[in-house]
Amino acid sequence: MSIEVKIVNRSGHALPAYETAGAAGMDLRAVLETPVLLEPMERALIPTGLFIELPIGFEAQIRPRSGLAFKHGVTVLNSPGTIDADYRGEVKVLLVNLSSQAFTVNHGERVAQLVVASHGHVQWVAVDQLNDTLRGAGGFGSTGHK
Repeated sequence: MSIEVKIVNRSGHALPAYETAGAAGMDLRAVLETPVLLEPMERALIPTGLFIELPIGFEAQIRPRSGLAFKHGVTVLNSPGTIDADYRGEVKVLLVNLSSQAFTVNHGERVAQLVVASHGHVQWVAVDQLNDTLRGAGGFGSTGHK
C-alpha cells in the first residue's frame, strides 16, 4: 500500500527513501550545527529538519537503526516513538547511548528509521467478564521459550 504524505524538508539532505524494495523503514539523518557527544547513559534529542503531515489513521514510528545499536550501543530511547497525524513540529529522534564508550553524532549521520503505519481507534465496550481462551491470563513467559 502506498500513501501520499506531505513533507517540508529543511534538512539539506535528500528526502528519506526506502533503500530496498522490501524495506519497511526509511533512514532519518541528523541535522546539526555542531556534533553532539553522547556520553555513556546520556540521551539527546536529535533534529532531522523534516516536518510531515500524515493522513488521519496513520502514524510515523521512529525506530532504532540496528547497525547503530549493535556496533555502538546507541538506540532510540522511546522506541518506537510515535508521531501522530495531527503533529506539525519537526521530527526529532531521542537517542540514548547504552554503551560504556562515548559516541559522537555528526551532521548527516543516519540515526533512526521512520516507519509509517496505519492504525485504528477503539470504542471501549464495558463488560463484567471477558471470553475465555486457552492461554487465559498467562503473562510473561507463560508460553515457554522454545
